[in-house]
Amino acid sequence: MLPKAKEIVDAASEKMLATVDYLEEDLKNYRVGKATPAIFNGVSVDYYGTPTPLNQVASITTPDAKTLAIQPWERSLISKIEKAILDANLGLTPSNNGEIIRCMVPALTEERRRDLIKKAKAAGETTKVTIRNARRDGIDLLKKAQKNDGLSEDGEKEGEDELQKVTDKWVKKVDEIIAVKEKEILTV
Repeated sequence: MLPKAKEIVDAASEKMLATVDYLEEDLKNYRVGKATPAIFNGVSVDYYGTPTPLNQVASITTPDAKTLAIQPWERSLISKIEKAILDANLGLTPSNNGEIIRCMVPALTEERRRDLIKKAKAAGETTKVTIRNARRDGIDLLKKAQKNDGLSEDGEKEGEDELQKVTDKWVKKVDEIIAVKEKEILTV
């Protein structure tokens, strides 16, 4: 493949990789019945008037598979952290002993499992759309390169074929990620 076409294909592939990485990070936030500190990734605490991620004002541990323990670095933050957890609508009820906040992770109901699977599949579809958009942008760049930069017609065609192969690879990867997450959600 010609250097210009390869450069365009590589750039599109990088965008696709970033999209898949984002999907994987997003799926980590799904509460699937076992305790993981990633559940709190989207929780912000009011820290002296500034919304601050929970993991920057407390340490979060998992003493066992169903419990999350949050140790604030300042005792004055306990009530603010509890409020932030409740406001985040994670389905967790915090309780504290004056020093540590504990959240018990309840078992998922069948309805909640179905909702999580729907949400995961929707995230997967959104990721696939973004991947296809990156392919479309790459094809547009290849056509412009043929028109303006002297890329041969064969070079453009070869680039398009390679873009399609890369797109198919990433779409397949998204399907695999969603299938693994669906299995994890259904595992009781």
